[in-house]
Amino acid sequence: MVKPIQVSLVRSPIGHPEKHRKVLRALGLTKMHRPVNLYGSPQVLGALRKVIHMVKVVQRQGL
Repeated sequence: MVKPIQVSLVRSPIGHPEKHRKVLRALGLTKMHRPVNLYGSPQVLGALRKVIHMVKVVQRQGL
């Protein structure tokens, strides 16, 4: 079962590689400190692993 998570951007993508910016855009993270609710599927977790230094992840109880 995939668990719901809340992700927010805490560091700016300016100055980071284009690949990281594309991953953030694909996750729906476009503005700083704006939370996005996602499900922790293997694809989402793999994308988060690439940009973990720029995001804050909080596990949610339910959506």
